[in-house]
Amino acid sequence: MTQRPTAPRRLVPLIPVLTRRARRLSRTRAEAEDLVQDTLLSLCQRLRDGTQIDDLSAYAMRTLSNRARRNWRTQATDELEEDHALTEPDALLRLDCADTLAAIERLPKPQRQLMDLVVSGETSPRALSDATGLPLGTVMSRLARARAKLRLDLADDT
Repeated sequence: MTQRPTAPRRLVPLIPVLTRRARRLSRTRAEAEDLVQDTLLSLCQRLRDGTQIDDLSAYAMRTLSNRARRNWRTQATDELEEDHALTEPDALLRLDCADTLAAIERLPKPQRQLMDLVVSGETSPRALSDATGLPLGTVMSRLARARAKLRLDLADDT
């Protein structure tokens, strides 16, 4: 007649596996050790109460994961403050861009066509001249007049 191992002896082989898993689920080694101890205590109590567990290893892992999740939920969280934001709010930047694009639409057609090319990413006057077939001097003077009108137009909006 083989004697069934006592509850603590059945749990001993699970300790290394539970410890590895707990280290992945915890921020510190001490937190992981506490998690393993809590899990083992819970399992030991269940086994001593006579609870029938078919797959002890899987049950132990689930218990560990549930306890880790419960710990995450109960940990105090700091209130997010404005200076903790990772990115600056871009609503004002978007409004500025929208205002600028609207001002470009109000330019005379020859200036607007050049500024549309600039908005699309072309900033070299030589490349603008090549793209439009206009002389370089004409491109430069139209851009200068367009920028001056935009400055005035956008200054009026503020």
